[in-house]
Amino acid sequence: MACSSIWVVIPAYNEGKVIRNVLRELLDYNPSYHIVVIDDGSCDETAAVARSFPVHVLVHPINLGQGATLATGIKYALQENAEVIVTFDADGQMLPQDIGVLVNEVLNGRVDVATGSRFLASPPVGMSKMKKIVLKLGTEFTKLTTGLSVTDTHNGIRAFKAEALRKFVITQNQMAHASEILAQIARNKLVHRELPVTIRYTQYSNSKGQSVLNAINILFELFMGDKK
Repeated sequence: MACSSIWVVIPAYNEGKVIRNVLRELLDYNPSYHIVVIDDGSCDETAAVARSFPVHVLVHPINLGQGATLATGIKYALQENAEVIVTFDADGQMLPQDIGVLVNEVLNGRVDVATGSRFLASPPVGMSKMKKIVLKLGTEFTKLTTGLSVTDTHNGIRAFKAEALRKFVITQNQMAHASEILAQIARNKLVHRELPVTIRYTQYSNSKGQSVLNAINILFELFMGDKK
């Protein structure tokens, strides 16, 4: 399958300080990828910086949340006849090389969905205690509600067969979308595998991390979503 059928969807909110390096790394790694950046109502130069690169840029006029932003990017990539869709964060934590690992698993026909886990490689360096609490809560919630055994619930790097994503409906606009995606993998009986990836923690990325209050909000969003 040609690389031209691989789309990388990047939700971004006020990432003007780092989005340039993120896009440069991605394009240096594989200039054949189609990249779509979705600016989720940023107040900074995120969209302007993204437009200086050969990528697609979509803009939400107001901030809707990461789940809604991913849904916008995925819909766009599907309309452009993507065959494999990758989700990738805009904060500089992820390595472009890990995209290749996940995509190869999908292209080889082994899985419908490949997701990254920071806990299957070397222990993450620089992860805050608060982040560990949030991830532990998410993992336990996913096991309890879906039966899907995973080691890393809220990891934003994933690769999907396009036909698998056509079965998804992301209803959680905020951060609870990550657990919702795993729930839909289980519900649709998709073949799924976690693979080791590296997450780079920096002072910048940690400053944008999850708090205990956010973790509680995520669980509340998921619980209310199940009641709809």
